[in-house]
Amino acid sequence: MANQPSSYPILCASFNQDASLFAIGTRDGFRIFDSNNGRLCYERALGAFNIVEMLFSSNLVAIVGAGEQPSLSPRRLCLFNTMSGNALRELNFLTSILAVRMNRKRLIVLLQDKTYIYDINSLTILDTIDTVPNLKGICAFSPSLDGCFLALPASITKGSLLLYNVMELQLHCEIDAHLAPLATMVLSSNGMYIATASEQGTMIRVHLVSEATKSYSFRRGSYPSTIFSLSFGQCSQVPEILVATSSSGSVHVFPLGFAINQSRRSGGFLGSIMLDSISDALDPAHHHIVHNAVPAGIKSYAVIRKVDRVADTSSSEIVACRATLAIITYNGYFQEYNLSLSNQNEFSRSLDCEFNLLTAIANNDVRL
Repeated sequence: MANQPSSYPILCASFNQDASLFAIGTRDGFRIFDSNNGRLCYERALGAFNIVEMLFSSNLVAIVGAGEQPSLSPRRLCLFNTMSGNALRELNFLTSILAVRMNRKRLIVLLQDKTYIYDINSLTILDTIDTVPNLKGICAFSPSLDGCFLALPASITKGSLLLYNVMELQLHCEIDAHLAPLATMVLSSNGMYIATASEQGTMIRVHLVSEATKSYSFRRGSYPSTIFSLSFGQCSQVPEILVATSSSGSVHVFPLGFAINQSRRSGGFLGSIMLDSISDALDPAHHHIVHNAVPAGIKSYAVIRKVDRVADTSSSEIVACRATLAIITYNGYFQEYNLSLSNQNEFSRSLDCEFNLLTAIANNDVRL
């Protein structure tokens, strides 16, 4: 999640594909932390970085400079080995790199109006996608090899998106998600669902990728707000939970799995003939808020790291879930919340830990 030039001490923040590690880029270098205990695992003081992307828990890191030093051009992608401390390969482009995504087979590089798909092992270009101007580098990528999709904006005037199957190298579908242009989007880890928010920021919509038109809508609020991040919980089928962070400073929690199951059970005749996007949008109950989790206006990035499901012993139905929510704020803090949700719409949360990333860096002796 790259950041535009700003006064924030953190320029970019990202989690690896299973959320076991997270990285931040600052004007001094980049750092990698263990999500489970907050321990600083790696630190490299090379200069300012706008993009730091990890490949699971491997030694491979994709880094892009912020352009504040001549050697760290925003047009150069460096594949860096944290074990040896050396650059494995560098790729140069004509314009600034706005986003990078990876899995074990593919490397995705986003520019303002082009997206390149590489074989990550040979670094052969497999496909080049011409896109609408995408100045913010908005994209979504699912790391699963079975459902490996890339989502890109399809318009600068409305909230439509294109979904590409990057393993088969073909366009999968186009989805008209919002009337206003897109602000952010995320794919579930298995590539089955995509969640989107527009620049208006009042509605969060979830589409089933295979059907493209089937959606669930959740109202975040009545007043416009900038949605900074969206995150699904790890899942094998239906994600149990979706969270959003916004410029209001609140974290919005949507129990997606319970909402879908309840709409199916209670829809009756009317529900069977109404579009899911309409019927679900009429029910505002599937929404919980953690107020003032982040100072209002401060950019933040949240990820659901872990979801534990609780099943009824007699019916095997999921009756509750517990989730671990990690938040990185661009003013330099890490927070972790424990969330608890039930199929009776009960919700509780507790702040498990909070610490200053910049202080932790300064006081940590780990330097590789």
